[in-house]
Amino acid sequence: MTPYSCMSKSELEQQYAAVLESYRRCQAQGLKLNMARGKPAKAQLDLVSGILTTLQTPEDCFDGDIDSRNYGELAGLPCARVYWADVLGCKPEEIFVGGAASLNMMCDIVSRAFTHGLLHSDRPWCREEKVKFLCPSPGYDRHFQIGQFYGAELITIPMTPTGPDMDMIEEYVKDPAVKMVWVVPKYSNPDGIIFSDETIRRFANLKPAAPDFAIIWDNAYSVHEFEGEYVPFPDIISMCRDAGNPDMVYEFASTSKITFAGGGISCMAASAANIQYFTGIFGVQMISYDKVNQIRHVKFLKDKAHTLEIMKLHASIMAPKFRVVSEYLNREIAPLGFAHWVDPKGGYFVSLNTMPGTAKRTWQLCKEAGVVLTNAGATFPYGIDPNDSNLRIAPSLPPVEELEKAMEVLCISLKLAALEKLLNP
Repeated sequence: MTPYSCMSKSELEQQYAAVLESYRRCQAQGLKLNMARGKPAKAQLDLVSGILTTLQTPEDCFDGDIDSRNYGELAGLPCARVYWADVLGCKPEEIFVGGAASLNMMCDIVSRAFTHGLLHSDRPWCREEKVKFLCPSPGYDRHFQIGQFYGAELITIPMTPTGPDMDMIEEYVKDPAVKMVWVVPKYSNPDGIIFSDETIRRFANLKPAAPDFAIIWDNAYSVHEFEGEYVPFPDIISMCRDAGNPDMVYEFASTSKITFAGGGISCMAASAANIQYFTGIFGVQMISYDKVNQIRHVKFLKDKAHTLEIMKLHASIMAPKFRVVSEYLNREIAPLGFAHWVDPKGGYFVSLNTMPGTAKRTWQLCKEAGVVLTNAGATFPYGIDPNDSNLRIAPSLPPVEELEKAMEVLCISLKLAALEKLLNP
């Protein structure tokens, strides 16, 4: 294939006519395919459905002498705190076990910061003249929505191959109005980047002007390799402690993509002082999260080693789907020279950067041909991609045969949008 940039106008017009005909054939198929969200496939849910029968007798509900069916243990069952400490590499006393969604706890942390302040706050954030959040982008749209919901000013931080631009972050945190940064440090959403050791070290050693500055360390994909062996990851809790910033970081994880999406358990890892502080705050709104689900998960997942064995089963389902995405993009788009992406080794997404000014048009073309993608712009604060170029591909849900049809539509839509832009600059 000849790159579009090397074609004459007449050649581009010929390409446009051919691609438009292919697009119309796709439209005629009446497809209804969805790649908008990183949902586990039915096959993934089926492989962990043994968890439904893990608890068979009343005795199975006990963690030592603690009955999980009863009140108490707000910070989580001891066995669940030990489990998450094993997975994340921290200490059980640094764990608070939550419900099905880590996002719910993240939102709670921000909410309490605005209403009551964090451990080292001089005042609740609602009484600050201005509150600013740093948002590495492209990033997770729901992080941005939380900040926007509470009225924070969202500041875009570009991503690099080793993580967020740390020079910018280190400069921004000199402003006392900068209170928080959101990150997905392993297989970042959507770029699939693993933060380098140097990036993590710089996070742990930040010197923010705000005494209550918080790193939201959303480690959602800590064990989610689908190619190759498990990649060990540093414990940010101990690194911050060693750097003299023990209370600066709040780490989150969940089993949403290990067991059941919406039916798992989550955790917050933080300093023991932060855990004590938020246990007191959370105690106002609840007696505890669902401890029966906690013990069921611990009995099924056992420990980190066994969890990694389960993740290999997930990988056998996920890897072929990501190979389909890579094969289509490398065959149909790479030779044309107008888009770039990184083939991740874990996580749930592929971040596609197409010709500037064409992401929204590509999204619309896909929709009109029966393929739903995450909204163009969603991976940036306020839903505004300054270059209108980033699209998030979520290949986990469709079966491979449906995914192939969806990728055909996506590739044709990418070509059509690029040709429209080139012919009508």
